[in-house]
Amino acid sequence: MSPASPTEVCADESEKKTSAHNSPGNASVKETDTPETIAEAYQKLNLGRDISSVRTVSTSVDARNCVDGNDKEGEQFKKNSTEKAVVVPTAEEMTKNCNSVVAENSEFEVVSNINGGGSGKTTSVLKPSPSVGMSLENLVEVSSVASGKNSGSENGSATAMMDEAWDLLAQSYVDFKGQHVGTLAAVDNSSEALNYNQVFVRDFVPCGLACLMKNNADLEIVKNFLLKTLHLQGWEKRIDNFTLGEGVMPASFKISYDTQRQKEVLQADFGGTAIGRVAPVDSGFWWIILLRSYTKCTHDYSLSELPEVQRGMKLILNLCLSDGFDTFPTLLCADGCSMIDRRMGIYGYPIEIQALFFFALRCARQMLKPEHDGKELIERIDKRITALRFHIQNYYWLDFTQLNNIYRYKTEEYSHTAVNKFNVIPESIPDWVLEFMPLRGGYFIGNVSPARMDFRWFLIGNCIAILSSLATPAQATAIMDLIEERWTDLIGEMPLKIVYPALEGHQWRIVTGCDPKNTRWSYHNGGSWPVLLWLLTAASIKTGRPQIAKRAIELAEQRLSKDGWPEYYDGITGRYIGKQARKNQTWSIAGYLVAKLMIENPSNLLMISLEEDKKITKPKLTRSASWTF
Repeated sequence: MSPASPTEVCADESEKKTSAHNSPGNASVKETDTPETIAEAYQKLNLGRDISSVRTVSTSVDARNCVDGNDKEGEQFKKNSTEKAVVVPTAEEMTKNCNSVVAENSEFEVVSNINGGGSGKTTSVLKPSPSVGMSLENLVEVSSVASGKNSGSENGSATAMMDEAWDLLAQSYVDFKGQHVGTLAAVDNSSEALNYNQVFVRDFVPCGLACLMKNNADLEIVKNFLLKTLHLQGWEKRIDNFTLGEGVMPASFKISYDTQRQKEVLQADFGGTAIGRVAPVDSGFWWIILLRSYTKCTHDYSLSELPEVQRGMKLILNLCLSDGFDTFPTLLCADGCSMIDRRMGIYGYPIEIQALFFFALRCARQMLKPEHDGKELIERIDKRITALRFHIQNYYWLDFTQLNNIYRYKTEEYSHTAVNKFNVIPESIPDWVLEFMPLRGGYFIGNVSPARMDFRWFLIGNCIAILSSLATPAQATAIMDLIEERWTDLIGEMPLKIVYPALEGHQWRIVTGCDPKNTRWSYHNGGSWPVLLWLLTAASIKTGRPQIAKRAIELAEQRLSKDGWPEYYDGITGRYIGKQARKNQTWSIAGYLVAKLMIENPSNLLMISLEEDKKITKPKLTRSASWTF
């Protein structure tokens, strides 16, 4: 594939562009189309308009939206460029014509910037898909009320649910010295607080995205959160007699009042009080990703270019890019180092951490300045991205064909010609995966290390792989195919399974240590987590399959508010409120809000998604002569 020019990269990332995902044979409107070809496409759709009726306007777009590329392109980010956007003259004509002509032809199409909407955001229309046996109503963004609560929900109950969610999110705000700096993990007065009265870095990410995506965006709370956690990174981190790395970000922090000094103080947890005393590997990655989302939303590059922020990113990356004994580009992790913060057999090289690592590397690559030691670090990032992408795409990927290959593996192979590079014993393939794997679809398995493959499905790792473009387009499509094929198993009655299947019996006793909270089909062991809705929605929109997200959101709307916004659900299909689930769980609320905001205005996806980086050299290595992808 030939390298993309800066203009092409810019076109891929521009928030002012519009795109359409059409079935084969249908006329489509693409980002790279000229105004003439766009008009011709509308004519093919019989919208009753000629070329002259489609007018173009000049829209100022910050060129730093094109965030991937070499250093010369990075300098170009600071200049403004002029792009052409197509504006359909009236909302009424477009809505009428699209409903009557295009409804059955397209799953997802960005229509226009409706004049008078007030938000200035791209209006999107979602269409039904023949792959889902249900009707998908068109969703068109409309102007929101001044408070920014309502965002074009299709019925009164959904609007009331959105209003309730915004109110609950506002109630969770945490203030420090008169400024909002984060959100509580949960506001549930019926249960003991434990550590749910703290601000968790990973928990705040969907909350921050909701604040950025809504009309009248609340930018200050996101900026304050980023700066406060950066400040905490600089603290000395000691557990017993051991000092943690300088770049480690806190898992959480809380505000307390020092009666002696008569002032508010911050208290941070770097893993010293966590279950199992494990430092959070994912916190630093989520911090970098949210920083990029803030920059993408506001076009305010002054924050990411602050010397303190540049140094914070470098400290995080130096922890991950330091030389060691590893023969793989993946990160070696302990159990409980991520959202699954209890013993669940994810030690080694879990897909969630590898996908977040890749995502954070690409986000940091866009924001790091080449001054001082930045240029050398950027070179190391580029090399690691290339190696990590090759490793994950080849060795973590599982579909029916590859499963059959592993089933037939020979063992004890030596030399560089070995097909079974990790000496995986075919007898170790669990029975469930042989029945679970459909002919159509595939996914990244949970873990790969010497003589070990964890075949479990982990939703976060797979969705992040899609959003970061760690997955190839074919792999991203296959992941969504798998979700459709195994809807009952992975979605059930309440979205979404964090991991599938659950550990049971002897395996549960050995792997979890008889953890009473992670019993089968509960909590991290096959529980259903509503917060994951936002990740599924983002992945669905990016792959042109918004009907999957719409269907999952409708499931959640049937019970989530009535049940009091629980943290998680139990049971094979997620039918029961979790036995230890907190109510009014903030990220359950925020996950729903972000999912709705994206499904109603898919241009919000640009805050949390990266296109494939065509500038990174493709590796010349191949897996083996017998490997067919």
